[in-house]
Amino acid sequence: MTSGAQDQAPVDPYAVGGSFDLDRYLAEYNPAALGVPECRRILTRYDPLLFALLYLPHHLRGPETREEITFSEFHYDAIRQARRWALPVEQPGAERDVNVAPRGCGKSTWFFLVLPMWAAAHGHRSFIAAFADSGAQAEMHLKSFRSELRENELLREDFPDLCTPGRTSSGGALADHRQMFIARSGFVFGAKGIDASSLGMKVGKRRPDLIILDDIEPDESNYSPGQKEKRLSTLTDAILPLNIYARVVLVGTVTMPGSIVHDLVRTVTIPGDEHPRWIADERWRVHYYPAILTDPDTGGRRSLWAAKWPLTYLESIEHTRSYRKNYLNDPMARDGTYWNEEDFTHVELPALTGQLLSIDPAVTSKSKSDFTALAIVGYSAHYRRVVVRAAWAIRVPPGEQLRQRVLAILELYPETRGVLVETNQGGEVWRNSVLKGLPIPVKTVHQDEPKEVRAARLLGFYQTPPRRRPGDSWGPEYDRLPQVVHETALPAVEGQMVAFPKGANDDLVDAVGTGVDYFLKPRKKAGATVVRTGFQEDD
Repeated sequence: MTSGAQDQAPVDPYAVGGSFDLDRYLAEYNPAALGVPECRRILTRYDPLLFALLYLPHHLRGPETREEITFSEFHYDAIRQARRWALPVEQPGAERDVNVAPRGCGKSTWFFLVLPMWAAAHGHRSFIAAFADSGAQAEMHLKSFRSELRENELLREDFPDLCTPGRTSSGGALADHRQMFIARSGFVFGAKGIDASSLGMKVGKRRPDLIILDDIEPDESNYSPGQKEKRLSTLTDAILPLNIYARVVLVGTVTMPGSIVHDLVRTVTIPGDEHPRWIADERWRVHYYPAILTDPDTGGRRSLWAAKWPLTYLESIEHTRSYRKNYLNDPMARDGTYWNEEDFTHVELPALTGQLLSIDPAVTSKSKSDFTALAIVGYSAHYRRVVVRAAWAIRVPPGEQLRQRVLAILELYPETRGVLVETNQGGEVWRNSVLKGLPIPVKTVHQDEPKEVRAARLLGFYQTPPRRRPGDSWGPEYDRLPQVVHETALPAVEGQMVAFPKGANDDLVDAVGTGVDYFLKPRKKAGATVVRTGFQEDD
């Protein structure tokens, strides 16, 4: 459910048929105490759940749950996270949480209204800065917050200083408009689009102590890798420095392969992969919630929010792209310009006659440079097909570290007979220096075709089977198997292929393509068309 060691989601002792029995829960408290403002304030001071049930129950109901109050494991985890808001932040950048959950899970309701209201009411946080992709979106969150302050009678009775705008010495409101609210208690809530000028966002000498970011990336149709880099720069260079001791919460959904949120989600869904350095540098904790959860011990499945999405319903749509996109935050669900999800066939290919390690190297290991991509690519002469067995995208200096990584891969795949290095960047240095003296031959290749031409040819190999020839003896089950398959699911490779050519990175596409071309691209030798079946260094 989340990355790292997390508390187990609590079992709800008040669940009745998947709903939350509000009356039974409140019966645990003395009714007389719940009728006294001071007692309500004491009881809810460190209990966001009770605060939500007493002051904001109308936001916890909806037609999809038959107007009953219900909770998911995501909601319980959000409450646990919010309890830390009552504590001071002792180290710079130590409290930064990312929450990615299915659409319709109530992320905005909890992180932009319920939990901030609790923190503001009890003085746990005194200055909230909310950012969204657009100013209008951020202002809508503040509008909902201000509406509760004006119209919620119980809230106004118990927290009058929070619900009343602060006044200047002349009697005017300090701030009570669509971008900022300042309460008589001194609490501040500011809302802006993430690209607005925000470096100087402060009130007097005060800076935000809770920064909330909601869907800070636009839809894929209005987004590009270049815009992603600008948005990431705004986040790391302008928003986070507003207060390095602030608590930060980012909630959102994946809008395109290689987006900011996708980079964050991949740290959970592909934990062993190399990930952008900025995630660790900025100390993000990622909490990822798929719609269907699997018990690691028993393998049993359950719905993240059974009252809203019964497991039988989720399983009935689990095969659809809509499910992948809306319930898994998986950008593979979107149509790619070149590859689509259906273009990937996962099968072990027997009787390999050749196997190589294809490397698409980066010149440097700087955080904004390309990755060095490595792919194990095998070929079966009997089946006349290529299998991509494994792939990695790493950032290491082009020297001894890369050499050691290559040696480790060759140890994992000892049947590899050669290394193929694309040398458009760095020339012969790779064979003559970095990879000199490997236990297997190293061959270099210089690409002189446009990247799009190579990708189109590679896509054709993924989509079409080889034509049967006299003497082909594979079984009928192979007749429709394309010329390139993946031995297992390769999310990093497949994600880059679906995103191509708009993705932030395409290094793995190049590494795989170079390896596949080595075996499948027709070549002329002595006037005849020749197909390689193994690795020949000197051809």
